[in-house]
Amino acid sequence: MCGGFSCSKNALAALNILYILVSFILIGVAAYAKAMAVVTSLALVGGIIACGVFLLLIAIIGLIGAIKHHQVLLFFYMLILFLLFLVQFAISCACLAVNESQQQQIAQAAWKIAEDDLKMKIQELFECCGFDTSSQALPANDSMSHPDCLKIKGCVSSGASEFCCNLVNGSKDSCPVEPCFNNLRNDIQTAFKISGGIGLFFSFTEILGVWLTVRYRNQRDPKSSASAFL
Repeated sequence: MCGGFSCSKNALAALNILYILVSFILIGVAAYAKAMAVVTSLALVGGIIACGVFLLLIAIIGLIGAIKHHQVLLFFYMLILFLLFLVQFAISCACLAVNESQQQQIAQAAWKIAEDDLKMKIQELFECCGFDTSSQALPANDSMSHPDCLKIKGCVSSGASEFCCNLVNGSKDSCPVEPCFNNLRNDIQTAFKISGGIGLFFSFTEILGVWLTVRYRNQRDPKSSASAFL
């Protein structure tokens, strides 16, 4: 019957097979994004691949423990999964609770450490210039400054001067394109909601895995003797 030894074993094995598939998706997507130059940050790609490898290792431990009913493997699997649940649940709730002001602070911090090549790609992709209106009046050596905006479609179509959207270099005209945060605001908010929602969903699958593991560890294999269980 469902709820017995075989049911718990199959459910735990199926859950870990799902984790293995998700880990391969994470690794594959990160590798594809890097190969196609969708994501240029090695740190970001490495982080995603590391998460995929870590999830893969945990899932393999859980799968072997489920198949062999190995008490030690199941104990460490349960412990790691519970700690992972606590961290992921907290981060997911934080993502869902971030307000617009906090989102701007996070985006501003990311803009400060971004290289000019990355800033230029953002400006070209979202047809924007600078992080906000105040950054357009900053010198080039400032961390909040922005690369040249002459190739941005708005500057080209408006026939702006060679100092388009760069008040420091002598532009007296208002910038014909929006600051990048104005164009990114909705995308950032959506990204936080999606990340928080997906993280919250998987955190509940992790607590389900912990519950299944606790239940499964305390069940006796009907094919083994009672003394083996003790």
